[in-house]
Amino acid sequence: QVQLLESGGGLVQTGDSLNLSCSASGRAFSSSAMGWFRQAPGKERRLIADINWSGTETHYSNAVKGRFTIARDNVKNTVSLQMNSLRPEDTAVYYCAAARPFSDRSVASNYEHWGPGTQVTVSS
Repeated sequence: QVQLLESGGGLVQTGDSLNLSCSASGRAFSSSAMGWFRQAPGKERRLIADINWSGTETHYSNAVKGRFTIARDNVKNTVSLQMNSLRPEDTAVYYCAAARPFSDRSVASNYEHWGPGTQVTVSS
């Protein structure tokens, strides 16, 4: 079992940066692939970045590739999302999630543990 809590959201301007952090508790964290999702108003929640259990493999959606960086620290039990060059279309609630063991982390339905989310608002 993994419990997750996001922090670091807020209101910023176009071009600014934010660093989101997700704190995890539970013995399964270090063996779980992790992902960051976001859900904009009126839209589906979508996977935007994911990382394998060791932190050696990452993947990004086209919408954030080159601007966002996912990382994890298995000693501190945290996963982060560094967001640069923010745009108004990045406005959303951001969630971190833990995938089922040995599952394909690129498949959204494989994520079984979720944080409550943190709001990111980018003004133009």
